Amino acid sequence: MDLVLLSPWDLGVAAALVCLLAGLSWMLRLGIGRQLLIAAARSTVQLMILGMILKTLFAQTSLGLIAAMTAVMLAVAGYEVMARQQRRFRGSWGYALGTSSMFLSSFTITLLALTVIIQVKPWYQPQYLIPLLGMLLGNTMSGIAIALDNLTRNTWEQRHSIEARLMLGHEWQQAIAGIRRDALRSGLIPIINAMTTAGIVSLPGMMTGQILGGSPPLEAAKYQLLILFLIAAGSGLGSLTAIWAGSRRLFDERQRLRLDRLSAHKK
Repeated sequence: MDLVLLSPWDLGVAAALVCLLAGLSWMLRLGIGRQLLIAAARSTVQLMILGMILKTLFAQTSLGLIAAMTAVMLAVAGYEVMARQQRRFRGSWGYALGTSSMFLSSFTITLLALTVIIQVKPWYQPQYLIPLLGMLLGNTMSGIAIALDNLTRNTWEQRHSIEARLMLGHEWQQAIAGIRRDALRSGLIPIINAMTTAGIVSLPGMMTGQILGGSPPLEAAKYQLLILFLIAAGSGLGSLTAIWAGSRRLFDERQRLRLDRLSAHKK
């Protein structure tokens, strides 16, 4: 089965539904109509530009261009992790914590998948590298952002309890152990839910795309399973790294709670 190509008219019909939703938002005074239209416009421009960039990358397979694009993807994902936290770390830690955690987890797992599991040659073949890394970064970004937000917010809210444990002689790891566990759980909940409902409640994006592209459904299911397992590993390892480094940053060498290292609450 050949892929059915979409015309501008086809996309226009789908876009009209978004405009209808924005109109309903305005009528009901939900206050999100403008944001909805801006988000739709941004996604249109961003995806069209990405399509043109990927067309160039697929034709050249240039390691330099691919490295530049992956660096941009990582930089933007790192900013999004920082922006989604109500109380972020001050200074360079606010940006570097999420970015470095994603780099260590997503890039490592992507490289493992390309060289050991899929065994594509060369390993930086953009047809495989860019989509795989994009899915890993996107999902790992969400997990890390949720985990860090829970860590910093709950530490602030439970600061008196933490300081009481420290005064009783507990080590900093013991004083914050429950908060760290809850933060890690929260970071893994999205991917756990995605794996639990895959194939019953939802048909995941990669499997849908491959089926629409003409791939056999069973092969599409295998690739989707691979992606889900890689995302789970990336989210888990990334969240673990971020929570460990973030919780250590909340205490100094004398094991004092340092909430001055967090920024003010975002309205």
